[in-house]
Amino acid sequence: MTDLARPTEVFIEEEHPDDEKTDLHDPKLYINRELSLLEFHRRVLEEAHDPRNPLLERVKFLAIVGSNLDEFFMVRVVGLKKQIAAGVIDLPADGNPPTVVLAEIRKVAGALMSQARQLFRDEIQPLLAKAGIHILDYSSLTTRQREYADSYFDEIVSKVVTPLAVDPGHPFPHISNLSLNLAVALHDQNGIERFARIKVPTNKLPRLVPLKPSSGGTRRDGTPPQNHYFVWLEQVIAANLDKLFPGMEIVSAYPFRVTRDADMVIQELEAADLLETIEQSVRQRQFGSVTRLSVHEEMPPRLREILIENLVVDPRDVYAPNLPLGLTDLMNIYKIDHPDLKDIPFRPTIPQPLQIDYRDSNIFSAIRAGDILVHHPYDSFKPVIDFLQQAAYDPDVLAIKQTLYRVGQNSPVVQALLEARQNGKEVAVLVELKARFDEESNITWAKRLEKEGVHVIYGLLGLKTHSKIALVVRKEADHIRRYLHLATGNYNAITALTYEDIGMFTCDEEFGADATDLFNYLTGYSTKRDYRQLLVAPVNLRSGMERLIDREIKHQKSGGCGHLIFKMNALVDPRMIRKLYAASQAGVKVDLIIRGICCLRPGIPGISDNIRVISVVGRFLEHSRIYYFCNGGNEQIYLGSADLMPRNINWRVEVLFPVHDKRIIHYLRNDVLDTFFRANEKVRQLGPDGVYQMLHPAPDEAPLDEQEWMIQFHQRTKIQ
Repeated sequence: MTDLARPTEVFIEEEHPDDEKTDLHDPKLYINRELSLLEFHRRVLEEAHDPRNPLLERVKFLAIVGSNLDEFFMVRVVGLKKQIAAGVIDLPADGNPPTVVLAEIRKVAGALMSQARQLFRDEIQPLLAKAGIHILDYSSLTTRQREYADSYFDEIVSKVVTPLAVDPGHPFPHISNLSLNLAVALHDQNGIERFARIKVPTNKLPRLVPLKPSSGGTRRDGTPPQNHYFVWLEQVIAANLDKLFPGMEIVSAYPFRVTRDADMVIQELEAADLLETIEQSVRQRQFGSVTRLSVHEEMPPRLREILIENLVVDPRDVYAPNLPLGLTDLMNIYKIDHPDLKDIPFRPTIPQPLQIDYRDSNIFSAIRAGDILVHHPYDSFKPVIDFLQQAAYDPDVLAIKQTLYRVGQNSPVVQALLEARQNGKEVAVLVELKARFDEESNITWAKRLEKEGVHVIYGLLGLKTHSKIALVVRKEADHIRRYLHLATGNYNAITALTYEDIGMFTCDEEFGADATDLFNYLTGYSTKRDYRQLLVAPVNLRSGMERLIDREIKHQKSGGCGHLIFKMNALVDPRMIRKLYAASQAGVKVDLIIRGICCLRPGIPGISDNIRVISVVGRFLEHSRIYYFCNGGNEQIYLGSADLMPRNINWRVEVLFPVHDKRIIHYLRNDVLDTFFRANEKVRQLGPDGVYQMLHPAPDEAPLDEQEWMIQFHQRTKIQ
């Protein structure tokens, strides 16, 4: 099994110098991965700054920045600290040791946190108040509002919170990951200084306490109120500390928030039961080492020292941004029913081939007529659910096999699989338990599927299964036909509303044979290497992509028509970057649409002057991966789940699949990819210095937002 998980190709790097005068391994040619990720977070913050976005959408972007930085410290910073502790000397392509990167992270991340909170305090909060959404400090409440808040504390909060003293008889309590707390300084009756901690119960109670029943919701008659009033829960608690510590003098109370190591290390090779190991690791996540301590900027040194000492925090990892701590909680404000402060809603379309009356026909007949593309969120996710639901009830369907990475709560996809099993179908599902921060949800689904008799596989040793594929096996007359849904994104009906992703339905026989071989690899002991159509990591994806790039270089040298367009979430893999540099040096035009991390430096004379890199951050999360090859005019496109990162190519099961239908290729090339490069709003272009510059319409140009253009395009037309 170990050999299957780590094929030889992963470890052997056979490169030939493309230009004897240029060292493509030069660290100056690469941008640091972690710092590039922080630059993505900066681009998200820019969307919160942009007054052209509706106000609550700006609040949403602020909450996303908070969530992104939480994950960054829980995973990426942890990785650097572990390298430093282990004395790692294997430098990344950019040549910067982890100590240097960590120092720069502290500076850049600290500035981002301060800028985000300053934006909230100085601009967003006043604008919310003008719009009738009032987020108030306890000190500014009216007498009536204060009475309401204090009554809320007495009736509800006081019964939930637990004041914890810290003294020789009471050890310093455990501070869980991402928890908001109050550090309280007190004097007892003898004037002796005491310290206590109170956990703010944001997991049980709203962080923003409504000051009237309709705030955040509706009136009794069901209509939305004109004004919403909220106060911070931690301030309500701080104002009522005398009720928690009777007889004590309250000296001061300041909020603080802890971020811990949440990057689980799974010792899979020694794990007898992967499910049990993952469950234990999820529980341990709350007890990881502290990577960030956020405190009130006015917290006195003595209280800081108590926290630093007891939490074992490096003083350099203490951040004191302007309040509030934990911006991710602002997402609750975004949920307020105030449509005039949000993006204009739209209804996803159904592709024309799927606009059928299922009482007279079925989705399988539509797929037999030709491959069908669905482009979310512009196209509805409903056909994907219909595909699985019809398979669950169709008497001719014999089996369903599917990979699940992130499916979310109340998943209609999983429900269809459960119904299929109840209807006697053979159902096999690979549930990836190692999908970061979705482990608990996936564990729950895995257990429920197993309980119904579904064959559940937890994943391969040493690998994450990140591919998105569903296979339906159907008996038709005297033969078997295989139907497939292959995709770039997760089988999650909720994120499909906001993540840009692409899926394709097909019953191509070679695709079906490859899918069968892939599932045999996932569920059994297959060592198959020669897939007919699919590029599968870690088996043949790297060699396949390199071969396709080399082919483009040959076209350029023979006819001068080489052109690559790659759209992905991240470009990190040094070997693939060197391939793209070599293509640029050969004269191939390389256009890259990279939402997040990009370690390649475009525009370097003689190396990457034929490479252009843009990033789009807008209403939807750009998530699809599209790999276009001009191929001398015989255009070829691959779609799939893989970014060009070492982890995707070497340590995940990924699938890229070719598109054969000329209509779909035309749509992806002319309507999708071309529009990105015609867009002049929500687009940033990367320079060789690693800095992104926002693009703006020229004086004679009309504004063009790619995502808004796609909404209108799908409302006007369908793929015919």
